[in-house]
Amino acid sequence: MSKTIPPSTAPISQEAHADTAAVDRPVPAGVNAAAFGSDVVAEAIRSLDIPYIALNPGASYRGLHDSLVNYLGNEQPQMLLCLHEESAVAIAHGYAKVTGKAMAAAVHSNVGLMHATMSVFNAWCDRMPMIIIGATGPNDANKRRPWIEWIHTARDQGALVRGYTKWDDQPGSPVAARESVLRAAWIANTAPCGPTYVNLDVELQESKLTETVAPIDAQRYMPVVKGAPDAEAIKAAAALLNAAKNPVILAGRVSRDLEAWNTRIKLAERLGALVTTDLKVAAAFPTDHPLHAGAPGVIGLDPKAADAIRNADVILSLDWLDIAGTFKAVGGTIAAKVIQMSVDHRLHNGWSMDYQGLPPVDVMIDCEPDLAVPALLAALGNGTARELPKTPREFPKLSGTKITVDHMADALRRAVGERPTTLTHLSLSWNGASWPLRHPLDYLGSDGGGGVGGGPGISVGAALALKGSGRLPVAVCGDGDLLMGITSLWTAVHYHIPLLIVVANNRSFFNDELHQERVARMRSRPVENRWIGQRISEPDIDLAGMARAQGAEGFTVETLAEIDGVLAQAIAVVEAGGVAVVDVRVEVGYAGTTAQGATGQK
Repeated sequence: MSKTIPPSTAPISQEAHADTAAVDRPVPAGVNAAAFGSDVVAEAIRSLDIPYIALNPGASYRGLHDSLVNYLGNEQPQMLLCLHEESAVAIAHGYAKVTGKAMAAAVHSNVGLMHATMSVFNAWCDRMPMIIIGATGPNDANKRRPWIEWIHTARDQGALVRGYTKWDDQPGSPVAARESVLRAAWIANTAPCGPTYVNLDVELQESKLTETVAPIDAQRYMPVVKGAPDAEAIKAAAALLNAAKNPVILAGRVSRDLEAWNTRIKLAERLGALVTTDLKVAAAFPTDHPLHAGAPGVIGLDPKAADAIRNADVILSLDWLDIAGTFKAVGGTIAAKVIQMSVDHRLHNGWSMDYQGLPPVDVMIDCEPDLAVPALLAALGNGTARELPKTPREFPKLSGTKITVDHMADALRRAVGERPTTLTHLSLSWNGASWPLRHPLDYLGSDGGGGVGGGPGISVGAALALKGSGRLPVAVCGDGDLLMGITSLWTAVHYHIPLLIVVANNRSFFNDELHQERVARMRSRPVENRWIGQRISEPDIDLAGMARAQGAEGFTVETLAEIDGVLAQAIAVVEAGGVAVVDVRVEVGYAGTTAQGATGQK
């Protein structure tokens, strides 16, 4: 599950993506020069070296659609038709999770953007880059078609997403639109990363060019921005860590770069520091390393991780998602000195509270962890590596004859065997102890904003980026998550994007059962009623049938005796280039979860 693969920053292999590129080939239009405003925009997108643009079509950007097909020939970028705008943006999100680079998505006017907002928020909270192209009816009211272009025109369309995008614009000319697209890419891809939005007026797109637009070198307008850690801050951090007796590293939002991964391991081993990780973000440290404290999770902290934080005298945060909340969860008052490596504060605004509580910080290193960790390691000097703890790792003990999520994970781990595997998404019911993470691409993190329905689309985008990598993309989704995002599977099938989705189907919005149980206990009311308005049963939904309706292979597992064989069949489908969905009917419940551990997700 952890063999090396090509770096995530490597260019897409044309051979690996040949079957995708062969889909939806247009009749050659013989257009060799830009003639309309939308042609200029299409050229700008191509100049960014973006291979795909995921979209749900609409008349507001019919001009750009034509330019992408008949001017660019539907390549670089190639359109990925989606059945819902949430899926289009989610696919771009998943692609960025693997590559670290922005893909494009297009949404139709105000209505398409409103459909897409949840996925945009997910990408924002996940700090993932993407470029969203939108459109609106003519600014000149006299040129709007009756009825439809009035209801699809907004005074300030960007306001719909301004609280959770890094930047937006509505340019007024083709040349200005080119600049907007370049700026959107530059800002999206600059840390802290996030989505950007460019809104194109219909008239701008469809008007003929009155003069030739001079070509430019796009890369000159998007300089690489890389911060450097402050030398004094590094020195102060090194002094604290060298003197520490019980250092702890909170490994949070970091890149998929293998060299950076190995440097984090060297830092932990040099310090003898215990390390905690979190399933809300992607793999940041090997979870079966002797220094990893406990198992990563989404809801609450593993007791071993909590104890490590309580007993720490120095805590190093590598852009940890929620320092203040973590400290509150382990008792509130933390005596340890805190070192923070992050640039996330540059992104915080007054609309969204995704920045979490304000943490105590004694040394602030205003730099991305990938850039700051090597400097810190060098400043620490050789020193004497501390003895690693002897803590044997064990998988969850299984018992009973009914399928639990732990049984499902155990079977999946056996079925995967030695194949390099990427977990593109995990359900809330997942037990972090059931699957070792040994490579930065072993796990890609959660949906970011807690938006149910994001898992399938994000996984399709991740699987697209992983084509040709030698890795098996596997998504573990809850039944509610799959139901809300299942049409994204059609896109995966249509464009030959191999993917395995295993559904932890407890036939309930179970997280909300926990919330109702908690409220009932607080009010001394019957907890037995927690299931009402939550259970997805009578009738049970045929998830395998819904998958087959999208063109995927669908399987249903109801007993432990059949799970191994079915997973083997499903993996064979994916390795042959297909999409497979395995509906595993699991018992209701989460790993180690109580009513007090409920979150806002399902």
